[in-house]
Amino acid sequence: MSLTEYERKRKFAETPEPKAVRDESGGWRFVVQKHRATRLHYDFRLELDGVLKSWAVPKGPSLDPAEKRLAMEVEDHPVEYIGFEGRIPEGNYGAGTVMVWDEGTWEPVGAEKMSAEEREAHALAMLTKGDLKFELKGKKLRGSFVLAKMRSRRPGSKGTEWLLIKHRDGEVKDGYDIEEHDGSVLTGRLMKEIAEDKKSAEWGEKKVEAPKRLSRERHVPIDWAKLAGGVKGAKKSAMPKEVTPMLATPVDAPSPSRDWLYEIKWDGYRALAFVENGRARLVSRNQNDLTHAFAELAAELPGRVRAHRALLDGEIVALDEHGRSSFSLMQQRTGVGRNGRTVGRAHTEVPIAFYAFDLLQVEEWSLMEVGLAERKRLLREALEPDARVRYSDEFDNGPKLLAAAREQGLEGIVAKQRSSKYEQKRSRAWSKVKITQTQECVIGGWTEPKGGRKYFGSLVLGMYDKGGRLISVGQAGTGFTQETEAGIYKLLKSRETAKNPFANKVESSRGIHYVRPELVAEIKFAEWTHEGQKGGVKMRAPVFLGLRLDKTAEECRAA
Repeated sequence: MSLTEYERKRKFAETPEPKAVRDESGGWRFVVQKHRATRLHYDFRLELDGVLKSWAVPKGPSLDPAEKRLAMEVEDHPVEYIGFEGRIPEGNYGAGTVMVWDEGTWEPVGAEKMSAEEREAHALAMLTKGDLKFELKGKKLRGSFVLAKMRSRRPGSKGTEWLLIKHRDGEVKDGYDIEEHDGSVLTGRLMKEIAEDKKSAEWGEKKVEAPKRLSRERHVPIDWAKLAGGVKGAKKSAMPKEVTPMLATPVDAPSPSRDWLYEIKWDGYRALAFVENGRARLVSRNQNDLTHAFAELAAELPGRVRAHRALLDGEIVALDEHGRSSFSLMQQRTGVGRNGRTVGRAHTEVPIAFYAFDLLQVEEWSLMEVGLAERKRLLREALEPDARVRYSDEFDNGPKLLAAAREQGLEGIVAKQRSSKYEQKRSRAWSKVKITQTQECVIGGWTEPKGGRKYFGSLVLGMYDKGGRLISVGQAGTGFTQETEAGIYKLLKSRETAKNPFANKVESSRGIHYVRPELVAEIKFAEWTHEGQKGGVKMRAPVFLGLRLDKTAEECRAA
C-alpha cells in the first residue's frame, strides 16, 4: 500500500484532511482515532517507514487479552493525519466525525538495543511476516500487543484481516470496556461535541465551507490587512532576518493581578519559527539553526500557519508518556552533538512538539509593538494546531496554575503582562517561577571514574560571579546513560587543559581533569547549601539532565 491510494480516495478541496506528504523524518508515534462514518469504528495507526500504517478496528482496541479484536488493514495515511480531529463533510470518503481517542509512542518488541535504522528494519520485517509485536506508551493504551495476520481467509476475503491482541503484562485490564474511556486526548471533547463544533467542517445539519489549510498551492482566506493591520501598534514591515527572543525574569511567586496572564513553562529549546511561502526555518535563542535537527517540525509548520509569512515564538519540547516536557528526553533526542554546540538528530523516534506562545509577524505586519493579549488572539487565528504543532494556552489565575503545575511535576510557570510589547531582551514584563530547582552550569572539568564507570566519575560544575570569575558550585555524577557518558567524554577530552579555570578551590577525593569552560550543562538539584567560612554555595544532590546546546557559558551567572 502507499500514499497514492490515500490521495486517490480524497478530494482535498472539500475535506479538511491533510494532503499526503511522505515524511521520512518522523518518530515512533501511534494514534487511535474514533471514527463515526457509515459505522462507528476505531482507526489504529502506527508511524513506520515515513507513513502511518493503518487498521480499522470495528470494536476498538482492548486491554483484555481475552478480547481478540478484528483489525482490517487499510491504506497508509500521511504522518500529518496523526493529529486530525474534526468533521469530514458528506460526499467525501469516510464522511463523519473523527476524534483523537488516544496517542503516544510505540516500539517494536526486541529492538531495545538497536539503532534507529535497525529498529525500523526489524519492525518492517515483522509486519511483512504478519506478526508485529510492539509496546504502546499512550495515555489510554499501554503495554505489549501483537498484530497477527489471519492466515485462513473467508470467501471474498482480500487478505487484509488481522487480529489486535493484548499480551499479558502489568497493564492488563480484564473486562475492559472501551466506552468507559471515551473522550479526545487532545481536547477532552466527546463525538457529539466535535460534530457540533462550529470550527469543524460541518456544524449540525447546516453546510459550511470546510476550513482551508495552507499548502504551497492554496491561499488562506484570512484578510490579515484587516485582522492584524487594524490592531493598535501593528506596523508594516518586512520579515526580520534575525530576532533576539524576549526573556523572563526569575521571581519567587506569580503576581495575582488581573493585568497578567499565565502559561506553563516548557522545558525544551526556545525557538523562533520563520515561516515564508511554504517553508519554515527554526532558529534557537542564540541564533543557531535548528531546522535540520527538527526537520519534521519544519516540514509541518507551514501547513499549520494560515499565512504565507509569519514569525512565531515558542518552545520545542520532547514529551514523556504523561505529556510533560522533559529535557532529559530532549537530550536523548538530540544526543550531545558533534562539538557540544550543534543540536543533532541522534534518536528521531523520540516524539517532539512545538508549543507556540507568541506571534511577532504576520504577512507584512510587525506585531512587536502590539500588546501581548492581542498577539495571542491573532496567534489563535493564525494557528491550526495538531499533535506536533500546538498552541500554548494562557490562564487567568497564576497561583492556581502554579499549584496545578507542582502537582503534575512540571518545571514551573511563566507570568506575562497582558499589555506587554515584545522586547528583544530580558524583561520584568515577563517573569518565571520555577518549581523544580534547575540551573545551567559551566563544565570546568571531570573527575576520574570509579567502580563501573568507564569514562569519568562526575562533572565539575561552575558559575560566573559578578566579577566574572568562574566559581565551583558542585559535581554531578548521576543522570548519564552509557551513550551520553561516552559522547560527553569525547567533548571533554577535546577541551582538556592543564589550566584550572576555577577561581576557588575544587574539593575532590579523586583526580581532576580540567577543561576549557565552554560546555553548558542543565542540572537538577535539591537546594543551595552554604559551605565554609567564606559562605560559598554548592548544589546539593546535583543530577545531570543534558547539555544546553542553545546557551553559552557566559550566560551561566550567579544571581
